[in-house]
Amino acid sequence: MNETDFRCGFVAIVGRPNVGKSTLMNHLIGQKISITSKKAQTTRHRVTGIHTADTAQFVFVDTPGFQTFHKGALNEALNKSVKDTLSNVDCVLFVVEAKRFSAADREVMALLPKNIPVILVVNKVDKAKDKVELANFIDDVRAEFNFADAEVVSAKHGQRLTELLAKVEPLLPESVPLYPEDMVTDKSQRFLAAEIVREKLFRYLGEELPYSMNVEVEAFELDGTMYRIHVAILVDKEGQKPIVIGKGGEKLKKISTEARLDMEALFDTKVYLEVWVKVKSGWADDVRFLKEFGLD
Repeated sequence: MNETDFRCGFVAIVGRPNVGKSTLMNHLIGQKISITSKKAQTTRHRVTGIHTADTAQFVFVDTPGFQTFHKGALNEALNKSVKDTLSNVDCVLFVVEAKRFSAADREVMALLPKNIPVILVVNKVDKAKDKVELANFIDDVRAEFNFADAEVVSAKHGQRLTELLAKVEPLLPESVPLYPEDMVTDKSQRFLAAEIVREKLFRYLGEELPYSMNVEVEAFELDGTMYRIHVAILVDKEGQKPIVIGKGGEKLKKISTEARLDMEALFDTKVYLEVWVKVKSGWADDVRFLKEFGLD
């Protein structure tokens, strides 16, 4: 393959919490690797998703939603993660929700680089029925920043993603692919196992669980063709354990079962999964602990 026949580059996906960044990346690469939840701040790690087409390879970087309401070492690290990501990519997708542009969106917009092309991505257009209103909304947002282009999508329904990729491709540098054609993420299976458990926690505990929670894979072993995975759910206080476990262990069992099924689908093999809850007091504001999660 001639290098000039192919493009490859890094694309950051940024936006305020809950605009659909993780859903967008999952659909762009055709596989679920980044967790999704209606609760803000579910994405803590920079997840790299890879989509390889005939003429280009897109390496997507999913950032945490920029936080302004929740203070502490964790959120300082998350916000630093957004800024660091933006300085090391070839193109940025700035995701906003159709017909909703708030002060939180403007705070993220203020971080957008001036020397890297930024595409405005208006998500959830399936909820915006009035085309004239939508067009006016896009014009208003474009008036606030010098965007390289704009596209409307419905990440949830996979609509207009081909059109979005067509606008990103010319912005990537000419290069041979950085990753094998069949690779969809540079993250390890161990990392993805933790992400799956964490998604189930957000999905089934909703507002009950505070932000001071994380997931740690304590063992990840291949036993023949089966994975044996031991996962600890870390909470900040003893009183939070019953919230996760539920009456008679019902919630923890549901979380474990659904996580195991997702892992079996992703890893394409049988999984033995054991999940328990541990108290690690004060971890959310412990910078040394943040280093263990690559967020320092």
